[in-house]
Amino acid sequence: MIKVENKYATRLSAGLGLVDETKALLSIYEGGMDSNTLIEKALSSGIFPNIAARRLRNIVAECFSPRYLKTSVATLLKPLSISLNSSAFVQFLLLHTAMSNRLLLDFIVEIYWSKYISGQDVVSSEDAHRFVENAVREGKTQMPWSEITIKRQSSYLLGCCADYGLLSAARSSNRTIQPVRLQQSTSLYLAHLLHFSGLGDNAVIHHDSWKLFGLEPHDVREEFKKLAKHNWMIVQSAADVTRISWQFKTMDEVVNVITETRL
Repeated sequence: MIKVENKYATRLSAGLGLVDETKALLSIYEGGMDSNTLIEKALSSGIFPNIAARRLRNIVAECFSPRYLKTSVATLLKPLSISLNSSAFVQFLLLHTAMSNRLLLDFIVEIYWSKYISGQDVVSSEDAHRFVENAVREGKTQMPWSEITIKRQSSYLLGCCADYGLLSAARSSNRTIQPVRLQQSTSLYLAHLLHFSGLGDNAVIHHDSWKLFGLEPHDVREEFKKLAKHNWMIVQSAADVTRISWQFKTMDEVVNVITETRL
């Protein structure tokens, strides 16, 4: 379920956060659906009256599918989209979008959080442009990008961060940083998603995805200790080595706990 892309791609050009569209697609999604089946159901559902058929196909094939279908998490997210409030649920969308778009993940870690930690209030279009430009120069993209592509991807990064609540929504050259606090529901979900993906306990703690929320390994251990207070896991730490007794057997059990307790 967890696979972080290595090379930067231009997928964000197909759609940014798409929060409302994702919720709507999840409302008609049924387990086992592939991209084509979901597209046909979306077209016939009547719940996207203001989106052209071609655009809707693009949203499903280029955004929803890589983020939630190919990673087999749409079934998990569907009940969460119903039970959680928007601010909590959007963190799940941020997580999976960043996992399928390395460009976004690294931008948030390297630019957004470094700015936040250093006490700066804004992330500028120039910051985003320089980040993408350097990435192209360093060979991090699947192929060299033109200046037009660099400019567009820079804009998409800022827009996506705004959609997920990290930056102000107002379109300007300077976007105000909005503090993000990791929700306990996200922490519980991500910890088990990594665990059930086959990672060992310490690999779970050191996974890059925690950095999306500004957490280093010692912060993750503290989050796990909070989860342990609810008997959702047992945590034993000595120096930099942590052993975890995982109490849930499947991701479905984890999702049930989140929806029932409305974390």
